[in-house]
Amino acid sequence: MGACGVALLILPWRVCAVWLAIGLSIECWGWFASRAQYLGRPIDRPVQLNFLTNLTALIVNWFMLALLFWQTRNPDGAVCAIVIWLSIIGFAQTFASRTPLGFAICGVAPALGMLAAVLSAAHYGGMDRRLIVGILILANGFAIAGARQTFAAGRKFYDTQHRLRDSEAQYRVLADNVTDIIGLTSLTGEWRYISPSVETALGYTVAEFCALPHFSYVHPADQPGLEPRIDALLATGGTCTVEYRLMRKDGSLTWMETSFTVINDPQTGAPFELASLSRDVNHRKALERELTQALERAEAGAAAKANFLANMTHELRTPLNAIIGFSRLLKTSRDLTAKDERHAGLISDASSTLLGVVNSVLDFSKLDSGVFEFDAQPFHPLDMARSVAMLLEDQATARGISLEVIANGAVSPLSGDAPRLQQVLLNLLSNAVKFTEQGGVTVRLEQAATRDAGCRLRVSVTDTGIGIARSQLDAVFERFNQADGSVSRRFGGTGLGLAISKRIIELMGGRIGVTSRKGRGSTFWFELALPPAQIPVDAAGEESAQTSLERPIRVLLVEDVAVNRELVHAMLEPFEIEIDTAVNGAEALEAVGNARFDAVLMDIQMPVMDGMTAMRRIRAMADPEISRLPLIAMTANVLPEQVQRCLEAGADDHVGKPINIGQLLEVLSRWTGDEREVGEVRREMSA
Repeated sequence: MGACGVALLILPWRVCAVWLAIGLSIECWGWFASRAQYLGRPIDRPVQLNFLTNLTALIVNWFMLALLFWQTRNPDGAVCAIVIWLSIIGFAQTFASRTPLGFAICGVAPALGMLAAVLSAAHYGGMDRRLIVGILILANGFAIAGARQTFAAGRKFYDTQHRLRDSEAQYRVLADNVTDIIGLTSLTGEWRYISPSVETALGYTVAEFCALPHFSYVHPADQPGLEPRIDALLATGGTCTVEYRLMRKDGSLTWMETSFTVINDPQTGAPFELASLSRDVNHRKALERELTQALERAEAGAAAKANFLANMTHELRTPLNAIIGFSRLLKTSRDLTAKDERHAGLISDASSTLLGVVNSVLDFSKLDSGVFEFDAQPFHPLDMARSVAMLLEDQATARGISLEVIANGAVSPLSGDAPRLQQVLLNLLSNAVKFTEQGGVTVRLEQAATRDAGCRLRVSVTDTGIGIARSQLDAVFERFNQADGSVSRRFGGTGLGLAISKRIIELMGGRIGVTSRKGRGSTFWFELALPPAQIPVDAAGEESAQTSLERPIRVLLVEDVAVNRELVHAMLEPFEIEIDTAVNGAEALEAVGNARFDAVLMDIQMPVMDGMTAMRRIRAMADPEISRLPLIAMTANVLPEQVQRCLEAGADDHVGKPINIGQLLEVLSRWTGDEREVGEVRREMSA
């Protein structure tokens, strides 16, 4: 209507009316021609042809209006004509150029017609035709360049759209066919997408699952833990993984592991969706339950083994305490005949052997459970070897064999666990003496510097005994094993000594081995790297145990076994020690409340009230003199954890059964000295 109003200024009204009627008809036709495209309906070839024809008619109608303006042959009409022609070309560049055919009809054809119309006018109101044609050609050039860019952008756009459609189709195929459940929800919990795998996993169709109230499918016991996790995730962003149980459509439960991821708006960065990937982990949960049950069974078996070992060592050590103690007392008696003294000695030796077996089993159990501890202190390897040899000197002399200790080169003090090394050397040396009937046994020590300023100590024990067959060498360090079954029958032994020695040396970071030939003797050796150390000059005086007391003392002995009470009385009789007795913890509490004692020797396993309870009660007493009374656990419970429980119950120290008189006197001397010294000892032990 606006164009018609402008045309009335220079064109006859009848011409304008005809043009307007034709234009309105074309516009109505165009409304129907583009209706299918506007509604998103499928577009077939007839619809495309109808739309193209309508577009051509529209362009022709506008071209004819411009031509009418041009035919007026005045500058005003020419300007109007050129503006309309250029507008048609611009329209083609921005709209009709989506396809080459559209650009040809709506852009190229009007441009050629425009040039033809201008060139056909020989005279035109005194205007320079060359100038007009040149400007129009330049305008057409700009239009063509713009059309080319539009074509390129259009192709790129359509290619991108095509790739996006292909990618979306691929992801749709993937999402629709994976066994995991892929979900997408709004921040309010409304499902925007759920993969069809939900039907396989939970039995619901997609529509049924999306219609369920939010979280109603989660097991009620797991809902309180799941919802706060998701709320926290929405507040912080990122990803979290949660395990919980879902209720299937048939009412059964299934374990799911879901990874939740917050999706942020790319424009604002604010969260607007929550993606989830859920996986069935029932099989893994079943395996975890089996592993947990297996672990519980293993722990129960280990606990049963530990309890059995603790009970057996206690039951064995309790009678051994009396046997070893009284046999040693008998050996010192002057009233025995030579025959009786020999019998007492045999009893002492046999009981000591039995105690060695118990200790070996105990040591191996500690090594097996990993509670074996080492205490590194300065020691001299040569002194250590000589002290071990002295223990077996009488046995070697009785067998008529030689026993010597030789140092190959200089041997200097080192820092290590000398008692454990003595235990290893004693095992090797006692075996060598036991299996050698003629000739001798030699202990050799060699020491060499290492690159890290340490020292490598090598100790070897060589004998001229029965030897070991080459086929049996690999098995000598295995537990409960000896090279030959006849060896056990002939010489005795548990087959644990070498196994324990191997574990000790390896735990210290060293090596142990053997070379031997049947009938020609053996050489057992071990070597390990230890740091050098210095031994104080007065260390020799400190090595001897204190076997006398500074003053007379009064001791309360709490022991339920009568023979053990008698043994302790006999052991301590030569010393200035007054002994009162109690047979259980309840009597001990009454005794310490009625009399003053310098120390309490407390057994642990007793009727009525055990030693642990009694020590706790004494420590809790209001009288500070009684609560600080030195408490010494004297028991056959010697496992590390048992000793630790005694200390935690209030014991100041621990003496194991069978009782060693030297150790007992040393402990009593330590805890019955000056009050300040006792306080310092307590502080040192607590540290």
